[in-house]
Parts: sequence; C-alpha cells; structure tokens
Amino acid sequence: MALGNFSRVTEFILLGLSSRREMQVLFFITFFLAYVMVLLGNLLIILTVMTESKLSSPMYFLLCNLSFIDICYSSVTSPRMLVDLLFQRKAIAFEDCIAQLFFLHFVGASEMFLLTVMTYDRYTAICKPLHYTAIMSHRVCWALVSACWAGGFLHSIVQTLLTIQLPFCGPNTINSYFCDVPPVIRLACTDIYVTEWLMASNSGLISLVVFLVLVTSYMYILVTVRVRFTKGHGKALSTCASHIMAVALVFVPCIFIYLRPFSTFPSDKHICMIYTIFSPAMNPLIYTLRNSEVKTSMWKLWKRCKVF
Repeated sequence: MALGNFSRVTEFILLGLSSRREMQVLFFITFFLAYVMVLLGNLLIILTVMTESKLSSPMYFLLCNLSFIDICYSSVTSPRMLVDLLFQRKAIAFEDCIAQLFFLHFVGASEMFLLTVMTYDRYTAICKPLHYTAIMSHRVCWALVSACWAGGFLHSIVQTLLTIQLPFCGPNTINSYFCDVPPVIRLACTDIYVTEWLMASNSGLISLVVFLVLVTSYMYILVTVRVRFTKGHGKALSTCASHIMAVALVFVPCIFIYLRPFSTFPSDKHICMIYTIFSPAMNPLIYTLRNSEVKTSMWKLWKRCKVF
C-alpha cells in the first residue's frame, strides 16, 4: 500500500524517451554531456560571482541564484534519467515519484519567480537609475530571493497534495522519463476533470501571468531605451536580450504543457526536454557569451587558478 488508503500502486514504470537500445545509448551520451555542462557552467558562474568583487551588483547576485536553481532543477530529473537509460526496466517507487514531482515544481516555480525578479532588477536599472541602489539594496535582494523560494514551495505543495489524494490502482505505466503532474494523474482510478483544471489553473496560469508580466516589462524597457538611449542603456539592453532568451526557453514550453487539460492530449515528454535539460545547460552560455564583465572575470579566475 502506497501513500493514502486509496492507493494500491507501489511503483510506476517509466517508458523513457525510446525503447530502442541504440537510441538509449545516444540519449545517454547527449544528456550526460548536457548535465555535465549544467554542473560545470553554473558552478563556474557561482564561483566567479563569489570571488570577483566587481560582480557584487544585484544583477550578478540574482544570476548566481539562477545558476544554483538551474543545478537543482536539472538534478531533479537528469541523474535518475541517466541511470534509467542504462536499464530496460525503468521502475520508480510511488513515494520517489511523488518526491520528484514535488521538487520539480518547487524548483521550477522558484525559477519562474526569480526570472521575474531579474526582470524587475533590469527595469529598475534602466528606468530608475538614480534610485537603483536604494531600491535594489542587499536586504531587498535577499528578501526577493526568499520570496521566490517560498512561492515555489507553496505552488508545489498544492500540486503535490492534489496528486496524492487521487486513488491509483493501475495501470502504472508513465509515458515519460520523469514523474510530473500530467502523466501521473492520467493513471488515477477516478474522474480527474476537476483536479486537472485545478492543476492547470495553478501551473498554467502562473506560467502565463508571469510570462505576460515579463513581456510587458520588457516592452516598457524598450520604450524607455528608445526615448533616451545612452551607452549605459545599450549595455543594459544587451543583458535584457540574454534574459529574454532564458525566459523563452522556460516559459513557452511550460505554457504549452500546463495551460490545458492533461488527459485529452498525448505525452509531451520531448517538449519537456527543453526546460528540464536544455534550458539549464544553455543559461550559462546565454548569460556569459553576451556579458563581457562575466567573461573577463572568468578569465581572471582561470589565470589565478593556473598560478596554483
């Protein structure tokens, strides 16, 4: 007996990305390299920001937190997926599946809220430069980051509680490579119409509303830059371009997956790869290749390491 008196399923079987052995080997190599990129790239950003005094502004403090979240987010799914690619039978205990679902939404929602805070930081820097230091103080930055994690936890606990109250009596095969709300609740032995709409309004509307807020903010920033363009604004605009690419990689797939009934559509496991694997791997490249300060600081860090 698993969690709850109504659940008779003790484990789920993940179908993964492919049943063909040669494709599994190809996926293993690709995703192993992607996960290594996530770890090394984001750890390098964190180390660079922490050791370089020139990168002590709120923007880099938030970037450092984004790198930490990307490591956590990718680690929720990637290690288990890599292990499963080595075996034909991919079983996950009911409790482990619920735990993975919880942490996926916890960290994922926290990242969405953090991207919103990063947009607010750029809005303040460009539109209110004289008050930027006072508005984005060290205390305010910590409070905003803490609020992101609290919001992510609240969102995730709602999704998890709505999931575990459902009865699961079979089948137990999940057409995905990880446990998420849409493929899991499809297996419930009851009518999930109300539950799936509650979950869609939770995940989908959060994604859509936050995305619209971000788009509106960037439109306002672009108008401001167009009216009074300076060299400093050009640098800030370049940072915004990086931010927009990171936002698109996270929000567009999430809106597509969560803002609709789950049971009436086929599996979206290949779309999920965008924000669970590739987005965390691409963020270090997006933010460093377009940022000369970060690249210069990384080069200085590399030279100091070579000395030792």
